[in-house]
Amino acid sequence: MLEITKIRENSEKAIEMLKVKNFDAAELIKSLLEVDKKRRQTQQLLDDTLAESNAISKQIGELFKTGQKEKANELKNQSSALKAKSKELNNVLDNLIKEQNDILVQLPNLPNEKVPTGNSEEDNEIVYSKGDAVESEGKALPHWELAAKYDIIDFELGTKITGAGFPLYKGKGAKLQRALISFFLEEAINAGYTEYQPPLVVNEESAFATGQLPDKDGQMYHVQTDNLFLIPTSEVPVTNIFRNMIIADEDLPLKCTAYSQCFRREAGSYGKDVRGLNRLHQFDKVEIVQITHPENSYKALDEMCNYVKGLLDKLELPYRMARLCGGDISFASAMTYDMEVWSAAQKRWLEVSSISNFESFQANRMKLRYKNEKGKTQLAHTLNGSALALPRILAALLENNQTEKGIKIPEVLVKYTGFEYVD
Repeated sequence: MLEITKIRENSEKAIEMLKVKNFDAAELIKSLLEVDKKRRQTQQLLDDTLAESNAISKQIGELFKTGQKEKANELKNQSSALKAKSKELNNVLDNLIKEQNDILVQLPNLPNEKVPTGNSEEDNEIVYSKGDAVESEGKALPHWELAAKYDIIDFELGTKITGAGFPLYKGKGAKLQRALISFFLEEAINAGYTEYQPPLVVNEESAFATGQLPDKDGQMYHVQTDNLFLIPTSEVPVTNIFRNMIIADEDLPLKCTAYSQCFRREAGSYGKDVRGLNRLHQFDKVEIVQITHPENSYKALDEMCNYVKGLLDKLELPYRMARLCGGDISFASAMTYDMEVWSAAQKRWLEVSSISNFESFQANRMKLRYKNEKGKTQLAHTLNGSALALPRILAALLENNQTEKGIKIPEVLVKYTGFEYVD
């Protein structure tokens, strides 16, 4: 959630910045400032009324001490009227705060000045690439055909058990999944991240705090009886560990990692881009999260990007990094980089990680603050990234490593799989 003070101080700049996200905020911000003005006026009136009431209460006490009961009783009537007025003003203030917050939650995060303009992924800016995006020699099979050939993923059985988008991994396919999870977690721990194992469902407050609600309401699985939501990523429960906390400046940055299964309805996704492992309703992912000092968050973003590059280097996959344009960046993000790996069989790039800086947007929603050396509390910055999402990594590993002997496993994974080839 944007900070009202920053919008108040420079509303025109906020409107212009949100145009980069193709969001017309002019009317919302106009309404927001009108409500904010009323709220501040009401707050001032309430403060004045409470101050007057407190002063009269002191006078009443003094009058009773000196035996001036008649004057004291006259002031008691005045005090009662002020208390009634205070109660009325409190109700008005509560309604204005709710109205203000109802507007604020409709406003996306302001994009960083480096975010390029654009409407879709076609306008994203490629800032780094490594490896050649070339087709395999001969005819490379897509991963869904390889999965059937080597009997490692059964999409039909997954559909029978649950539905489309819920694959069943088996044999070496299941072991390869487990190997990737172990590899990603060990790498994160070695890089200084503390491992967590979070719940797979969260309450409404947690989903709101990280920006999933109300923006992605229709994309989450909702357990209506208990009003709980299946997590779309472990970013949600892990970041919420620090909700309503004040962290000492010297304890920053906080670095967390977690493996979880993730659940996304992916409503409206159709066509070739959803075939096989390309887009699932349930998938495995290792996430990294950082809570940082505002001055260090973009340094942390670069660090996280370099860390994910290192994982892809070790997996020996061709990849590139894209800075997302305004039309492709998420509601809550200030800046996002996507990591994409090359699919030799599908002849296209597959997104395997998004690494984002939310600046103070999430922290403001969840009241996540730090205390500086002067003892003043300020909003922290939050960041997260996929390190990595398994489905498309697995797809790329299968498609890019086809040999006559079978699918060659990257050397770094062999100690986890116990085998060198899927055959």
